[in-house]
Amino acid sequence: MREPLPADMFDELCPSSLNPIRFGDKWAALIIRCLESGPRRYSELRVPLSRVTPKVLTQSLRSLERDGLIKRTVHTDTAPHVEYELTPLGHSMLEPLAVACAWSEQHWDELLDARESYDNSTRLGQAG
Repeated sequence: MREPLPADMFDELCPSSLNPIRFGDKWAALIIRCLESGPRRYSELRVPLSRVTPKVLTQSLRSLERDGLIKRTVHTDTAPHVEYELTPLGHSMLEPLAVACAWSEQHWDELLDARESYDNSTRLGQAG
């Protein structure tokens, strides 16, 4: 039995939420990280990706499949289910993702300060 994905894998304080480098859509990098240790069912992905609506998660999975980064397998045995797993191309994204995540973690405070400063100046501009 494989280890379940932790519910807080991508909590709000995770550097990945600040990562300005996008791989596909907003959630693609997080999905790829969820699949790095092997295939997962949709319901397993929903646990750490609880901030993603089911519709958007499905769209992101389809987009990653279309790009050749993940493979969708329908199992029709006694308990029919669908699993998603990284393709070799998807696995090749893990190293650049790790670098981007490390960069985000290293520059966490700067990113937060920049976003806060921008948001404050935007609010002031709208109020004036």
